[in-house]
Amino acid sequence: MLDFTYYTPTKVHFGKGKHKDVGKIISEYGYKKIMMQYGMGSIKKSSLYDDVMSSLNEHGIEVIKMGGVEPNPKLDFVREAVKIAKKEKVELILAVGGGSVLDSSKYTAMGAKSDCDVWDFAMQKEEIKDALPVGCILTIAAAGSEMSSSAVITNMELNMKKGCGSEFNRCKFAICNPELTYSVSKYQTACGVVDIMAHTMERYFTVCEDTDITDRISESILKATINAGKVLMENPNDYDARANMMWASSVSHNGLTSCGRINALAVHQLEHALSGEFDHIAHGAGLAVLFPAWAKYVYKHNIKRFAQFARRVWDCTNEEDEKAALCGIEKMADFFKEIGMPSRLSEFSIDDSCIDRLASLCTFNKTRTVKSYVELDYDVIKEIFKSCM
Repeated sequence: MLDFTYYTPTKVHFGKGKHKDVGKIISEYGYKKIMMQYGMGSIKKSSLYDDVMSSLNEHGIEVIKMGGVEPNPKLDFVREAVKIAKKEKVELILAVGGGSVLDSSKYTAMGAKSDCDVWDFAMQKEEIKDALPVGCILTIAAAGSEMSSSAVITNMELNMKKGCGSEFNRCKFAICNPELTYSVSKYQTACGVVDIMAHTMERYFTVCEDTDITDRISESILKATINAGKVLMENPNDYDARANMMWASSVSHNGLTSCGRINALAVHQLEHALSGEFDHIAHGAGLAVLFPAWAKYVYKHNIKRFAQFARRVWDCTNEEDEKAALCGIEKMADFFKEIGMPSRLSEFSIDDSCIDRLASLCTFNKTRTVKSYVELDYDVIKEIFKSCM
């Protein structure tokens, strides 16, 4: 096991009705003026918006509202939010939504405490030295951004989706009420299942020495998420399944499953190129196509780990390691199909004419390789994308 430092400062308020405490929670920190970011209006179709505003008003908190965050959140929106946050001297960004709203809020928080353009953080041209605090009310279990140190933004001028990691990205608090996810569609719920599993598997399939405790935590998260996903495809209002999935979202991406290992997130790099180029592709759906393809390409470089994954997560009984490894990859792909996820890139109405562009985006014009069990260069990435068509 490698040496590590584990740090998760986010205070989680988990359970039924917890979102109604948001005003009290913020006032206890002493903040009086906040910016609230949210999506395209779905929170106003339920009682969530009114509940949140009522709680904030009750505690005398001034709110600057910034609705309209899109899936795969856009750089232009963040740039405008940064200007407003600076002008209004807001003290905290409150994200009410899922991973996209959280990503937008985190980038806004970074930009509000800096003089540079936030895209410079994504391109690692500038170091993140400070940020406004961010809190969230989570409405979808998927990205794990409520406890993670990462944030992702899309530059539509370049068709480039880029992330950055920093401890300044950690939320000060996260309010997680599983009831708020009842209205999430089956498709988006399935996308969330894949995203949670991918965050876990990206850390599981990495170069590491013995990490049995971390392995078994990861395997438990995967099995619980698979079980919850199956239940929610039949009964979207099952509270326990929603709760297990929401908690899995948080612990899959808060650093716990990285302890003692090297963190790479190779498949996420491929998917960021995909949904950066094709904005209509949901992140989880892209991962559902790419993860089995990546696994089939690299599994021979660590057959024992893929065999362990197959036996412990998918209950494969093959005694020969390579057959077990392939069984696990196949069962993973079958499960993604079972919950309604695509299995080919052609299902997104795109063809192989985009492959060169995707490989170029992923390798920053052939200037980098993607870390994995083997280095994924431009030609290898092309092959992986081709195998998905």
